Amino acid sequence: MGHVLIVEDNLDSAEMMAALVATEGFTVAVANRLRDARQQLALHPPDVVLLDLKLPDGSGIELFDDPTLLENSEVVLITGHASLETSIQAFRLGAADYLIKPVTMKQLQGILSRVIRPAVLKVELATLSEEWERSGRFGHLWGRSPAMHRVYEQISRVAATAVTVFITGESGTGKEMVAHTVHDLSRRRNEPFLAVNCGAISPNLIESEIFGHEKGSFTGADRQHLGFFERAHGGTLFLDEVTEMPLELQVKLLRVLETGTLMRVGSTHSQEIDVRVIAATNRPPDEAVAAGRLREDLLYRLNVFPIELPPLRERADDIALLAAQFLADICQHEGQIKRLSPAALARLAAYRWPGNVRELRNVVQRAYLMAADEIITDQWLPCDAPDAARPATPGDGRSITLPLGTTLAEAEYQLILATLQHFNNHKERTAAVLGVSLKTLYNRLKEYAAANAGSAGAAGDEPPAQALPDARLAVVRPDGDQESGLIAR
Repeated sequence: MGHVLIVEDNLDSAEMMAALVATEGFTVAVANRLRDARQQLALHPPDVVLLDLKLPDGSGIELFDDPTLLENSEVVLITGHASLETSIQAFRLGAADYLIKPVTMKQLQGILSRVIRPAVLKVELATLSEEWERSGRFGHLWGRSPAMHRVYEQISRVAATAVTVFITGESGTGKEMVAHTVHDLSRRRNEPFLAVNCGAISPNLIESEIFGHEKGSFTGADRQHLGFFERAHGGTLFLDEVTEMPLELQVKLLRVLETGTLMRVGSTHSQEIDVRVIAATNRPPDEAVAAGRLREDLLYRLNVFPIELPPLRERADDIALLAAQFLADICQHEGQIKRLSPAALARLAAYRWPGNVRELRNVVQRAYLMAADEIITDQWLPCDAPDAARPATPGDGRSITLPLGTTLAEAEYQLILATLQHFNNHKERTAAVLGVSLKTLYNRLKEYAAANAGSAGAAGDEPPAQALPDARLAVVRPDGDQESGLIAR
């Protein structure tokens, strides 16, 4: 049986919470002052401390001044309202979560169902660190490079808290694996983990899919539908490519994050939700805000704890380890053992990997299938073009030139089509270089095809490219001079 200490100066609130906690099978103690709280912590160390920060003889923050008092207790702050500042304060103090007054039975049940002593979490992290030092594996991730070690340290720090995590990185770097590892190390590990690609859902359905809808709320809604938030109740919801979410829905998402409640489509009643949100994007967040793809206020709300994943080209030391792990998984699945030759490993190490870890996995899979015997040579492995590192010069066929005043939509159109032509209509390479998902690229091409159909008679999802691309965009200033800037390499 667990023990809970309630530190609250409002007697009515303290009694109400004590009664609710007792119904969950916990023993309860109440302290109305800091002095009483210190005595209770020393006499009977609790599993959970429900801590109000405003007390008659000081602030509840003062309990954190003595680490030994709370070293084996899970601390949950009690606050009058949910806000970004509250979330950040809870994280900085080392609290696992926070409750919003008036505290409800549903909120308490969620907190008490996830009780794990800090000492247990420390042991788990130590075990995970030992595994990483031995094999190079950390949760769902692989890598020994300093860049990945930094990521592991961030995951270890944030996993046990309830704060929102915002993962950035190029397509294929493993953002969902980071989110899954955070979930598995959190107190929500026994509850659902749901991953949603916001760019893969039709704009007409995304609101219903994420927030749910009531029966009869629109044509075809013949039954009530629970959205991803409700299906992830108690667990973690991973919103990948959040910048692909329509702006009007970003407003609704912001409200859900701030209030902890949502309304299904067609409903007039809000309901509480208990979900940890982890978001991700392959776009630089500031650029997404400037381009009008991400609301600035939502960025601030999501970006409580940012984690930036390095591209594979910046962690080249991990390529051999990742390739070996992917190959081992394939061998186990296919039932035939094969290994990479030294030449194959050298070719893998020399390649720039625009598609990152996802591309490496696909390359290893293809090379395995094409290898005639147990040795995988470099015959079917990719290599960079000889001029891949040559800088582009405006007008050399590897760049596009746009005049100042060109709309962002037109610039994006020109760059996508030019890059697609440069890579001979290879969509995966094009998407990787542009830093967008394959689904996003397909959506753009379909939009362009539809727009061109009326005037040019274009059909399908591949309108003809109109320019040759590369990584540089030359801008013509009004004085006739040119400036060039790196777009994507």
